[in-house]
Amino acid sequence: MDKILQMLMLQQQLNDATNGEGWELGVTKNDKVIDWKRCTYLECAELIESYPWKHWKNIDAEPDYANIKIEAVDIWHFIMSQALEDYKIKHLGTIEKLAADINALPNFASFDADIMPTEKNHYEQIATVEELIRVIFCGEGTQKMMESFINVAIQSGLNLDALYQLYVGKNILNQFRQDHGYKTGTYIKIWNGQEDNVIMQGILEENNEISPEELYRALEEAYPKG
Repeated sequence: MDKILQMLMLQQQLNDATNGEGWELGVTKNDKVIDWKRCTYLECAELIESYPWKHWKNIDAEPDYANIKIEAVDIWHFIMSQALEDYKIKHLGTIEKLAADINALPNFASFDADIMPTEKNHYEQIATVEELIRVIFCGEGTQKMMESFINVAIQSGLNLDALYQLYVGKNILNQFRQDHGYKTGTYIKIWNGQEDNVIMQGILEENNEISPEELYRALEEAYPKG
């Protein structure tokens, strides 16, 4: 299955489960107002904090690219949610149409290629993130928002395959935690001396084509018994 479509379907499923069906109307099942744009620009701010942009502090530090990738994946959760809401409320098309439109973006070919080191300096990279924030605030539309996010992902060291791995891994691990007592406090987070997220990443590294269902089953096999 197309990886963009797979991630969109997983995000729809996650939002339906956590917020209740009909969340696209802007309110959760607990009557909490949803603001995906605010979620996105606050995550963008957290990504920017991973750069040594402060002229008065740690001036010789290097960007924390490991965390930058994680923050980009967090942004992706909210970007997809906003797009899913837009396509449903504005009658722009099905989830399959949204996936096809993303695949047709002008910078998607660069995204669906091998990871290449960015030639931008730290300040240019920050400007790319701030351009995504500008697009969100100015309401330039779903496709422009997606295009701007892809630029952020690429310079963060993520191509489509890497984004898919990290997104699916985090999504399925969160689901696995909920199914195994995370809310009640009975969930075991350390598996044979390693945190569960380390186990999850190891499974993904061994098989970067693993499906969400296969990943869940692999977590079940690795989870401590008794």
